[in-house]
Amino acid sequence: MKGLYFAALLLAGALGANQGFADTLPAAPTEDTATDDAAQASVASHDIGAPAQRRALQEAITDLESEYGAYSPVLPERLLSLGLALQSEGRHAEAAAVFKRGTHLARVSTGLYSLDQLPLLESEIASLQALGDYRAVDDRQRYLYRVQSKAPLSSAQRVRAYVHQADWQRQAFLLNMDEEPGLRLLQMWEYYRLALTEVLEQSGDNSRDLLPPLYGMLQAQYLIAGYRWPDSGDNTGNGFTSNNLRPLGNSYLRDNFNKGRAVLQAIYDLEQLHGSADPEAAARAQTLMGDWLLWHGDSEGAMAEYAKVLAELADDAAAQALYNELFAEPVPLPALDGLDVHGPLAVEGDGDILLGFNVAADGKVSDLQRLDDSGTANGLANRLMRSLRNTPFRPRFDLASGTPVATDNLVMAYDSTR
Repeated sequence: MKGLYFAALLLAGALGANQGFADTLPAAPTEDTATDDAAQASVASHDIGAPAQRRALQEAITDLESEYGAYSPVLPERLLSLGLALQSEGRHAEAAAVFKRGTHLARVSTGLYSLDQLPLLESEIASLQALGDYRAVDDRQRYLYRVQSKAPLSSAQRVRAYVHQADWQRQAFLLNMDEEPGLRLLQMWEYYRLALTEVLEQSGDNSRDLLPPLYGMLQAQYLIAGYRWPDSGDNTGNGFTSNNLRPLGNSYLRDNFNKGRAVLQAIYDLEQLHGSADPEAAARAQTLMGDWLLWHGDSEGAMAEYAKVLAELADDAAAQALYNELFAEPVPLPALDGLDVHGPLAVEGDGDILLGFNVAADGKVSDLQRLDDSGTANGLANRLMRSLRNTPFRPRFDLASGTPVATDNLVMAYDSTR
């Protein structure tokens, strides 16, 4: 049966390809992600601690340039070490410039699509992320993938490349970087699907390596379900107009529920198969299935899935911690790592916007009101209230009876400065 779910997910890729979406992705890699294993080992071997180390590296680079010229083939590795030293000191602007120079020299010395560029590019991206220069990050991510597309990478590396690019598309969407961010979601789904295809081809449909792309695909489906696709003819700036992006988005929305269920069924099957690695993972996966049904308005189906999990927990005295994690308090959906869609939640509940509300036994929010009297960030507070009012919650459950119960006087704190 599991093979049928995977087949459905792989065939779903034809939806985008048939409508021209595949052309928006860079060429597919010939062997995976990020950094070559040997290059990773080389990076790990560098001592990037003290400023003295950095100064020594700068002097060594100057000596090399004097003796062998500005294009010495050993300079990229030294520049990588120097950039990492600067990075460790928080000097990210200088580090990014060093990494960029190292990438250029590696390209000149070892070829347009050489593996030597990858650790330099990834490190540059990390510094640009630290600087918050997301436009530059996007530009370098595109170039990184272009190199990965042509470099002789292993299958495992190719999977990491797809996942890395999918993760960036999710982040770019959440950062609202584009006039029409919906295309990022379609790219996110495609990259994760390509990673899934690669793992299936290399390792079969029982591999635990299928789980990261599957969880990523589930994230994509949640975001696709919650996104409002454009309905005008304005140009999106991505080679699409709203007139042709909307039908494409609608195609994904039409199959959204079934795709999500197929992903979740595959996750559950794998977590159950590999239960010895994490005995609680299958219960979490079944809970996620209930969440997906509740998100799509099937309260009865969701409660049935939750009941199955609770029945198992009730028979296991050691499962109290898992019950507390999943069902002791209402949980806003989607409850997935990597999807920060609930606004700027305050650290440890210490925020300047406080919203009080109740959650009914069916997971619906009621009696929502603002509790703080600061009078600040009213626009943000109103947006948060609209969002929270429409957010389904996994309700609190009574473990003894296995039934959902209402929860009153909940408070969510937000930090308007985040």
